[in-house]
Amino acid sequence: MKPDATNDDLEAQESEFKPLTAEEAQRLMSRHPQVSPWRVIAGQMCVGVLAALAAWALTGQARMAWSTAWGAAAVVIPAAVFARGLTRSRSAANPGVAAAGFLGWEIVKIVLTIALLAMSPRVVPGLSWLALLAGMVLTMKAYWIAFLPRRKARGSAVGQEH
Repeated sequence: MKPDATNDDLEAQESEFKPLTAEEAQRLMSRHPQVSPWRVIAGQMCVGVLAALAAWALTGQARMAWSTAWGAAAVVIPAAVFARGLTRSRSAANPGVAAAGFLGWEIVKIVLTIALLAMSPRVVPGLSWLALLAGMVLTMKAYWIAFLPRRKARGSAVGQEH
């Protein structure tokens, strides 16, 4: 069993830390730009539509496609509400307020997801819970699409530096 770190070990680790200069931070940010939450939601929406079409093609049953689509909607709609709430809130200056806002919108997202799932049997005739679940899982796991490489715009655009 490894002994706990001593104060000397912690001080040695702290002394190795070197903060970035403004120029280094700018270069790092340009290599790894932030991904818009709307890009993630758009990717999830595309995967949900493709999953519903695949369910229809594989089974030949419209109810399977609608069940899969409703599962995707139960992910996309709450995510869009969550993203809208967070992007409208400009409380990042105060970390406590920002954390409370994040938690609040996450609760709204969860409650909305549960409400959409509770409505499922009334909204989707002949609901297949398995197809709904597949639509949800595929859509939730589609966030990686937003991180796919993007082509940089060629030429000059107004307000953009190269």
